[in-house]
Amino acid sequence: MSRLIISYGVPLKGEVRISGAKNSVLPIMAASLLADSQSIIEEIPYLNDVRVMGDLINSLGASVNFSNTKTTISINPSEISNTTAPYELVNKMRASFLIMGPLLAKYGAAKIPLPGGCAIGSRPVDLHIKGFSAMGAEITQGHGYIEVKASSRLKGSKIYLDFPSVGATENIMMAAALSDGQTIIENAAIEPEIVDLATYLVTMGADIKGAGTDTIRINGVDRLHGANHTVIPDRIEAGTYMVAAAITGGDVKIDNVVPDHLKPVTAKLREAGVEVAEELTSVHVKAGDNIKAVDIKTHPYPGFPTDMQAQMTSLMTRAEGTSMVIETIFENRFMYVNELKRMGANIKIEGRSAIIEGNPTLLGAQVKATDLRAGAALVLAGLAAEGITEITDIEHIERGYVEIHNKLKSLGAKIVREE
Repeated sequence: MSRLIISYGVPLKGEVRISGAKNSVLPIMAASLLADSQSIIEEIPYLNDVRVMGDLINSLGASVNFSNTKTTISINPSEISNTTAPYELVNKMRASFLIMGPLLAKYGAAKIPLPGGCAIGSRPVDLHIKGFSAMGAEITQGHGYIEVKASSRLKGSKIYLDFPSVGATENIMMAAALSDGQTIIENAAIEPEIVDLATYLVTMGADIKGAGTDTIRINGVDRLHGANHTVIPDRIEAGTYMVAAAITGGDVKIDNVVPDHLKPVTAKLREAGVEVAEELTSVHVKAGDNIKAVDIKTHPYPGFPTDMQAQMTSLMTRAEGTSMVIETIFENRFMYVNELKRMGANIKIEGRSAIIEGNPTLLGAQVKATDLRAGAALVLAGLAAEGITEITDIEHIERGYVEIHNKLKSLGAKIVREE
C-alpha cells in the first residue's frame, strides 16, 4: 500500500502545469466508441481512472493505445465484438457507465454492472435510464446489472432532467448523436466538460447546438468518424493548487488553465484575502499573512464546485474567524472531517453543513484518504501542519491528480511518496 509523507515546509513558490481534465477525458474516450475509425485524443491525464477506462474499452474489442509520453491516446473501435462490460472494471469507476449511451446507439445493446467509484453519496443512474427509455430503448434491471436494448435506431425525444446531472447529460447526448430525429435535453448540465464533449462529437460529425446552456439540441446523424481532439485543462486540479498556494502563504503561477472555469474558486479566494491575477492561460496566486473566514455553498456549475469543497474546508481551518461550508450535491461528502480533526481542526458537522472555527495551528498526524477530493484536502492540510503528516489509501488521490507529489515537490513542498 502506498502513502504520502508530508513534512511541515515553507510557502510554495514557482510554476506548476495543470493536466487535462479527468472529468472531460473519460466521456470523450467513451464517445470514441461511436466512431467508425480511429480517434486521437491529446492532453490525456495518465491517471488510474483513465487506465481503467482504456482497459474497459479494450475489453469490448476496441484498440486503445497510449503514446510513449502517456499524454496522447488512440482509440480504434472498428472491431468491437462485445457489448457487455466486465464487473471487475466497472466496479472500480463510476464513469464506466458512460459507455452505455454509445454502445446502445451504435450497436443496439449494452449490459453494464451498476457502477462503483468514490463513496461520497447516492449517485443513481435513473436519469440516464429515463433518457434512454424516452428514446425507445428497452430497459432490464436485475442481479446487479442494467441491460438496455433497442430493436431499431434510437428515436429523438424531448427529455427533461429532474436534476442537471453531468453524467446523464453526457450519456444522453452521446446516444442522441446517432439517433433518428432531434433530441432536446432540458435542464441539462452546463459544465465546461459538457462543452468539451460536444466539441469532440461535432468534430466527429455530430450535429449539436446549445452545449453550455440548459437546453441542448442534437440532430441525429447516420455515422460518426474518428477525430483529433485536445482535452481542456482540469479546473479541479487547478483549483486545488490555487488553494495549496493559499494555505501555505505561497506565491504560485498555475499554467494551462481556463480562468473562466475557475471563477467560483477565484471569487472565494479573493474574498478570503488571497491575491489572484488572471492571465490568458494561467492564474497567479499570492497569499498574504492572514486568511479570512468565508462561507461556501456548493452548487452545480457555474456555482461553487462540490469537487472543491473539501479543499476549501482545509483552507478555512487556517482562517481567522468562523466559516460555514454547505454541501448541496452529495450527502456523504464530509467523511474527511474526522481526519482533519485528528490534525487539530475544529469542525462541527450539522446535517449537510460544516462549521469551522479557524485555528492557525494544525498538527501532523496519520490520516487516510476516504475519497478523491478528501485525499486532496488532507494533502493541503499536511502542507500547512506542523510536524509530519502520513496519508494512506492514496489510490483515491491518484484517481484524480497526475504526479501530485512531484508537482508539489517542484514548488518546494517536503513531500515523499512511499510504497
